[in-house]
Amino acid sequence: MSIGVCYFPEHWPHEQWETDIRQMADAGIEYVRMAEFSWGVLEPERGAFDFEWLDEIVGLVGEYGMEAVLCTPTAAPPRWLVEERPEIRQRDRDGTVRDVGSRRHYCFNSDAYREETERVVRAMAERYADDPRVVGWQTDNEYGCHGTTRCYCDDCADAFRNWVREEYETVDALNEAWGTTFWSQQYDDFEQVDLPRPTPAQDHPSMLLDFARFASDSVVEYNRLQANLLREANEEWFVTHNFMNLFESVDAYEFDEDLDLIAWDSYPTGHAQQAGGETTADELRAGNPDLLSFNHDLYRSVLDRPFWVMEQQPGDVNWPPHSAQPAEGAMRLWAHHATAHGADTVVYFRWRRCLEGQEQYHAGLRKQDGTADRGYADATRAAEELFDLDHVDAPVALLHDYENAWALGEQSHAPDFDYWQLLQSFYASLRAHGVQVDIVHPENDLESYDAVVAPTLHLATESLADHLTAYVESGGELLLGPRTGVKDEFNKLRPGLQPGPLSALVGASVDQHETLPTRFEPTVARPDETDAEYAFRTWAEWLEADAGEPLLEYAGDDIEGGRTAAVRNAVGEGSVVYCGVWPESELANDLVGSLLDRAGVPQTDVLPDGVRVASRDGHTWVMNFRSDPVAVTVAEDASWRLGGPEIDSFDLAIAEIDAVDELSVQIRE
Repeated sequence: MSIGVCYFPEHWPHEQWETDIRQMADAGIEYVRMAEFSWGVLEPERGAFDFEWLDEIVGLVGEYGMEAVLCTPTAAPPRWLVEERPEIRQRDRDGTVRDVGSRRHYCFNSDAYREETERVVRAMAERYADDPRVVGWQTDNEYGCHGTTRCYCDDCADAFRNWVREEYETVDALNEAWGTTFWSQQYDDFEQVDLPRPTPAQDHPSMLLDFARFASDSVVEYNRLQANLLREANEEWFVTHNFMNLFESVDAYEFDEDLDLIAWDSYPTGHAQQAGGETTADELRAGNPDLLSFNHDLYRSVLDRPFWVMEQQPGDVNWPPHSAQPAEGAMRLWAHHATAHGADTVVYFRWRRCLEGQEQYHAGLRKQDGTADRGYADATRAAEELFDLDHVDAPVALLHDYENAWALGEQSHAPDFDYWQLLQSFYASLRAHGVQVDIVHPENDLESYDAVVAPTLHLATESLADHLTAYVESGGELLLGPRTGVKDEFNKLRPGLQPGPLSALVGASVDQHETLPTRFEPTVARPDETDAEYAFRTWAEWLEADAGEPLLEYAGDDIEGGRTAAVRNAVGEGSVVYCGVWPESELANDLVGSLLDRAGVPQTDVLPDGVRVASRDGHTWVMNFRSDPVAVTVAEDASWRLGGPEIDSFDLAIAEIDAVDELSVQIRE
């Protein structure tokens, strides 16, 4: 386990560099990431590459016993390049040009920009191909950030047309797949296919889904160009990219053949404010542990191997609505939290607060005057405490698919129906039971998992139904959430009732559905326990049970009262539960706890909000994201790698125990 830092030598006087590098080494830092926005310094005018400054800083990094991770600088094409080749710029849906002046102003499908990308990446790769101090590369920076995945320029229009032609081969097949007879939208020629444009009403949902697929594919293709160039220069380098929090518009699973490891950028206090709903005081100081671990588990699972946090929040940051100072110890807590969920390296962003540009209000490990900032002590302590570990072994999989997110985003059918929040509702309950989770594509091999949770499978094919049926028949335990099996892969409603091809597996069908505002405060109950009611929100389905046994029914005397809300069906050696509502936490905890019991997965009692447990390689972290202390109860003979059973606010301990059901956590008064 290693600690790294992001450094921008081009922002600082030359005479300061060695002091900075020496201080990094003294802090226990092992990796230094550099150069992601440096194109204008590396090539101040066409063809006039200046590598001497980067050579020197790479040399200093090696001299002080650290290793360099370089970045291709393509996220910020310089002004001279934009002036020479203005066609590289992105366009918004309304035709507005996204101009030079910030970053990410290029189009992924611009042939001109791909030529320039190849030129600069090749020059950098050849320069450092034989330099042992450079161990790996990050391609570009945060693909799609600032809403830049989807461009509407002429190059994209041509590329989308070609993508559709290759996908469907004939116009008749396209019209059939999209269902273009609706509102007389038939195509007579592929040349009529255009990008989504401003229209009086919503664009066709099938076209929008394919446009989302195309846009993501364009990013994957662009990244492949860079990765191939780097590997041509030195096949020993690792190649990675830094993804973002719950980032929807780029399908991370499609990068599996082009990256050696996955990285993501973690800003806990900012992400908590992006999550929707009210941000608690503790979340403003330390973030939401379930939101953070969802990203850790997702990006670990993409390649099924350890990941990196390529940018870790070091203190206050410049971009969220509010930037409270993180709690004492939070920057250390975040490093441990990432490690417990499978990270091998945590890289703090940045070394020193910048004096210029858009990120002046973004902290570093050091203040702008060079003195240590609050995160510095946390980073050095984390570097001392963390240790090498094997990969995370998760007994449960949560199914997630970007195409479902795209489809539901275009037709959410309720203002508060958010795909990611629905996934979080189920995921948070798994984490509340102390269970490690892989977040995987629905078509992944599921054989190794004792239990599988699918919060929604809105788009479902017959092959997916066969895949899940085989899993359950062989002894797997499956929990399905609402809006499953509604549409086919073309984003068209199925002719049969929901859950479509999964109906036989579920043993029920959906008779009706409805969306409900929060003021309704709806509840469900077990048929034999009318006194115990569970709240749900937003979405409700009235189920007609066939082979499935009714598990929940709607409470109260409203129109849905007494109707079935959830069923359980035994199939082969396993079983499936279909829940037709969006559960609030108590119901989600009940459903997940029962699932884990049936699957024989060790679990804790439901943990307090803000306290989480994670296990890796025989070590169990108990992490407190709360402002009040907690007490841990474990077996008397349990040993502690770090800390002990009394854990202060925003602190952690590491126990060496065999299973999480050996411990419990209580809030200390």
